[in-house]
Amino acid sequence: MERIQNILRDVFNSFTNIVLNITVIDVFDILFLSVILYYIYKFIRNKRAGKLAVGLIFLVSFLAISEITGMRTMKFIFQNIFQVGVIAVVILFQPEFRSMLEKVGGNPILGIKNKGDGRRDDAINLAIREVVTASIALSESKTGALIVFQRSTKLGEVISTGTVIDAQVNSFLIRNIFFNKAPLHDGATIIIDSRIHASGCLLPLSSQDNINKDLGTRHRAAIGLSENSDAIVVVVSEETGMISVAVDGVLDRGFTADSLREKLNKLLISESNQTQKKFYRNNKKNRKDVVNNGEE
Repeated sequence: MERIQNILRDVFNSFTNIVLNITVIDVFDILFLSVILYYIYKFIRNKRAGKLAVGLIFLVSFLAISEITGMRTMKFIFQNIFQVGVIAVVILFQPEFRSMLEKVGGNPILGIKNKGDGRRDDAINLAIREVVTASIALSESKTGALIVFQRSTKLGEVISTGTVIDAQVNSFLIRNIFFNKAPLHDGATIIIDSRIHASGCLLPLSSQDNINKDLGTRHRAAIGLSENSDAIVVVVSEETGMISVAVDGVLDRGFTADSLREKLNKLLISESNQTQKKFYRNNKKNRKDVVNNGEE
């Protein structure tokens, strides 16, 4: 008991010394670590790695208890578990680690997006309009579809499983691709830089075990690709005709034409250009008001 009290006293003294000697660099150090831990938590929250994190917390707790109480056998066992466990974790959760690294490498730092280029946004607007039109038509006829918008994460491995088309995005072409007698209907269509790049592509299935049992392979594939990349996947159900969108491993369902267009605009059109267009509209309105006031 006395030994535990001494250990606790040493810990308290060490903590007090650390607090009294905190500098500005230490504050930034803590902030950066907090941000990193937040994104790690956000990444593992809805994945198998979440269960791994809970298990690791228990192991660390037992190791700390064995260290404090002086249980040598328990300490020896848990130390060896940690030494071997690191390698086992890397092997078992390789897909999750790969997904995390791909997203870190693909996402712009601090959310900085490509600026300007109104022509690019016009092309994206056209692609969104055609995809929305095709999705509504496919929904009404209950024709299954998977339409993928590539963003910063390259989808070369997925594209290699399909057939390259390289055509302008057109609602009639999309409807023809997913016609149930067409040779490329049983796969995903990939849109890159506002053009249909490939069709009939095979997507990786999600490894989540808490997906709604009513969802079929098409929806699991949409969620799976959005888990492994920052792609946006539009899904049309063959059974119900319901339109869904998968982003970052989360599937939102029940979209209409307006809500789907709004969702895709929000995800694909750069915020900077939206701000510029809003500023232009406001200036145009102000100039119009000035002219009208002058005429009066």
